[in-house]
Amino acid sequence: MAPLSHDMILDIFRCLSVKDLSRFKCVSKFWCSWIEDQNFIKHHLSYSLKTNTNRSLILHHSRYQIFSVNYDSPKTKQLEQLEQNKNIQILGSCNGLLAVEEQNGRIFLWNPSTRKCQVLPSPKIVFSPPPAFYSCSTYSGFGYDPVSDDYKLVLIVQLLGTYEEYLRSEAKVYSLRSNSWRRIKDYFCFYFISERQLGVVANNVLHLLAYKIPESSKRSSVDLDVFAYKNPESSYKHLVGFDLRSEELSLVELPDFCLDGEANVDVKALGGYLCLTATHMDMFVSGDLWIMKEYGVKESWVKLISTTQLDFLPGSPFVVPLAFSKNGNKVLFHKKSCKGNMDRDSLVWYDLGSERVEKVGIEGLPRAYDVYLYVESLVPLNDNVPRNYSRPIVLEPREKRMAALEAREKRISTSKSRFVNNIRRKMYFYGRR
Repeated sequence: MAPLSHDMILDIFRCLSVKDLSRFKCVSKFWCSWIEDQNFIKHHLSYSLKTNTNRSLILHHSRYQIFSVNYDSPKTKQLEQLEQNKNIQILGSCNGLLAVEEQNGRIFLWNPSTRKCQVLPSPKIVFSPPPAFYSCSTYSGFGYDPVSDDYKLVLIVQLLGTYEEYLRSEAKVYSLRSNSWRRIKDYFCFYFISERQLGVVANNVLHLLAYKIPESSKRSSVDLDVFAYKNPESSYKHLVGFDLRSEELSLVELPDFCLDGEANVDVKALGGYLCLTATHMDMFVSGDLWIMKEYGVKESWVKLISTTQLDFLPGSPFVVPLAFSKNGNKVLFHKKSCKGNMDRDSLVWYDLGSERVEKVGIEGLPRAYDVYLYVESLVPLNDNVPRNYSRPIVLEPREKRMAALEAREKRISTSKSRFVNNIRRKMYFYGRR
């Protein structure tokens, strides 16, 4: 039988998981060089994204435990964290990389599939002395810039005086290619919503909900909250987009229903599309899910789901859309339990045709968790391991056997030398006598 050509081998390789590819790197130097080639890494990632394969969910439980779940099969496994018992916050997930922040402010990128990580330099955001009473808000997002072939982490920090006129804002972007932070344009004209908000990346644009600060208003958190309460038509109705390619800020037009001051709107990403969820009150409480079919075109907003099921309202903070099924006829949701409720968090499928809700039967899930989409990849990192981190070394079967043999021979050699030395000491002692 004729040997397989180089192209045929690479076509087979692109269909494999990262775990299998990591094993095959030990077969030969040629295979190792093929798998570590940047073009193949991009090819493998592109195939996984296009065919919706090698995908899973990252479940972050109580800031200390991280699980990986394949929602197409009832299996879950706990990932080995970089440092055990560390309180961490996941800032974003993109192409197999996770942006993670520790409680002490240290930020690093982590590829769980290859077990590589890279600690980021400190962003060093420093403000002039704030007033006695102020609130600090942090906003972040992690995504990919296809123009410069670079991964970027955006960090925006805002300080607002509680009673005094004080507003300071600073934004920085980290580039993996240059391994450095760069200060970008300040955003004094926008007042973002929450104290800690993770931006949503769709079409290589980072999105945050905000409202524009009127020039006539005083810039304190109390005055801005009063303005938002008295002017609901202006509150929370701006969707701000930060383009990761041009690093420019723009406004994304929302559907007309968002002009209703009673609608509670949130922004998400679903299947690569920009997505909005909303709850509003007509005769009944209803929840809607909208997607933008053509990015940047207001008329392309399409209502995908509308339901009045009180235990399943997509616009509520307890029902979060995650992903489409492989055939596209179902939507996966994370259904959170309410505070004080003894129910557990769950993953459910919503059938777009029959409008039925079906629970996903996955065993071993924690009671409550946050969910992040994840795709396995070989995207490389500069592996600078954090201090006090003991890397779990996973050896391949062949290497493991060789290591065991070497350890056995070393033990035997050590025992022999000890035995010989003991005999020599005894002979020397008795000879002296």
